Amino acid sequence: MFGIPVRGLVVVGVLAAAGLMYVVNDGKKIGVVEEVAAHECKVTVVADILNVRSGPADTQPIVATMRRDAVVRAEPRVENGFRLLSDGRWVKEEFVVPTSDSGCP
Repeated sequence: MFGIPVRGLVVVGVLAAAGLMYVVNDGKKIGVVEEVAAHECKVTVVADILNVRSGPADTQPIVATMRRDAVVRAEPRVENGFRLLSDGRWVKEEFVVPTSDSGCP
């Protein structure tokens, strides 16, 4: 076919398919996205209004508030009774609980 050996076409096709899968999956192994999502730390606000602070202390400035039942991505890190949110802000640990599908302690 067009002077190209069939074996060469098969190799090029396989490499193209593998490259497309790599690009579509952002360079990660297949299945890793679901695994990461299953272990993602998420918390639910249990206070009526929760102050979000710039640092892990009551003396740090309030930068935002969240309402009851808000769900937000967080980090496993807890410092001085405050949980670190994924955006670098902090909330009082006693006013949030991990979601049922959360990977945080």
